[in-house]
Amino acid sequence: MNVRVVRNRYVDSVRLMKVAADARSRDGIAAFEAVMGTPANLAALGLECDAGPADVVLAVDGPEEALDAAEAALSAADEPAAASAAAAPRSLAAAEANVALISVPGEYAVLEAHRALTCGMHVFLFSDHVGVDDEVALKRRGAERGLLVMGPECGTAMLGGVGLGFANAVRRGSVGIVAAAGTGAQEASVLLDRAGAGVSEIVGVGGRDLSANVGGIMFRQGMELLAADDGTDTILLVSKPPDPDAVAALGDVDARGKRVVAAFVGWDGGAAPFEVHPTLEAGAHAAAGAEPPPDEDADLPHGGDLLGLFSGGSLAYEAQTILGPGHRILDLGEEEYTQGRPHPMVDLELRRRMLREDGPRAGCVLLDVVLGHGSHPDPAGELAPTLAELARDRPVIAHVCGTDEDPQGAARQEAALREAGVVVAPTNAAAARLARRVVGPRDDARRSPVVAPGDDTRRRPVVAPGDDVEARP
Repeated sequence: MNVRVVRNRYVDSVRLMKVAADARSRDGIAAFEAVMGTPANLAALGLECDAGPADVVLAVDGPEEALDAAEAALSAADEPAAASAAAAPRSLAAAEANVALISVPGEYAVLEAHRALTCGMHVFLFSDHVGVDDEVALKRRGAERGLLVMGPECGTAMLGGVGLGFANAVRRGSVGIVAAAGTGAQEASVLLDRAGAGVSEIVGVGGRDLSANVGGIMFRQGMELLAADDGTDTILLVSKPPDPDAVAALGDVDARGKRVVAAFVGWDGGAAPFEVHPTLEAGAHAAAGAEPPPDEDADLPHGGDLLGLFSGGSLAYEAQTILGPGHRILDLGEEEYTQGRPHPMVDLELRRRMLREDGPRAGCVLLDVVLGHGSHPDPAGELAPTLAELARDRPVIAHVCGTDEDPQGAARQEAALREAGVVVAPTNAAAARLARRVVGPRDDARRSPVVAPGDDTRRRPVVAPGDDVEARP
């Protein structure tokens, strides 16, 4: 493994994941990683090199020329900023902005978030490894100042038509979203776009906000801001199963006469102060005032075991609730799968390998393909050859979470999947229902799902240990 340290070059994790994914697509590259050289990263890697938190660490199992190309890509991405370097602010206080996007290691993120709040900025906190006590303190302080604290581990937001993190290109409309789930927000916004309703704003809050410990502090703040927004007529709340008391407390929020609808995936039907639906599909279409599209009327063979490989945690959990127990549904964004690699929305190699190794033993394969800014540039094209092999003798069912305006183009992605023999469903829930028709119910508890109901926020890439360390000024 060749390793290079690029001095004094802060790069956010989304761009680092993109650089690493591009490098892996080149011939002769067995592995490539790119991270900031923080002590936590280096300790996790077991790598001893002269790198600091402000340095980029690049590592390749392959030709050293790949390091040159990656470093050039980082420099090219910096050129627009360099052109206006004379006017660039040197501190948060000097920035003429009202939102701070924070994507630094958790040990530094809390202080930077407090600084942003002091400067009167909303906070989009992409960072993970922030303790719940720090989260509560940040959110209480933000609420006192009338500011949003989106996160920690917030993957998706859209404010004023600008997407933050992983977001889709959706039409502007009258439904505002407050979401404790990254791909949950993406699926809801895509379904609203397809239903013609569109989205006014998306406020991501991090996966713990509706827990008993946090109590929905930012759900309340997000609801209040959307209630005061002239461009919002309906407020859609999105989460995996929340704490009932936290949900009940949201009934005190003054929605100013605006309709409030919730998509709480797996909701058991308990009492709530507003209309609640148990799937993203049902909640989004209810908010849009539209009927879900009809399920795919596909004539598929029945029987066999199901293998579900998902890049979106909320989508995996929605599929799990529809299919019921006893099916193997994996959220590949969970920490056990992302250790040492970028999130599967960026890097498809793990999913391709699992399809090759585990797919032939399954009677049906179910997966999501998530598009949008920050995601892989052509996920369907990358997966299609492997899926075509599987689709020869078993049903392969997929849903594309995206729009035609996304960089990857939903119609192009769906066409590539269909050409490979994949059955493409109009929603994630519809794909799960179709898979349920194929494999039937399962009662064997030994084959319970492997999906944790935590937030599906995107993990950071981690470099594998290497040698031959070279530092570049």
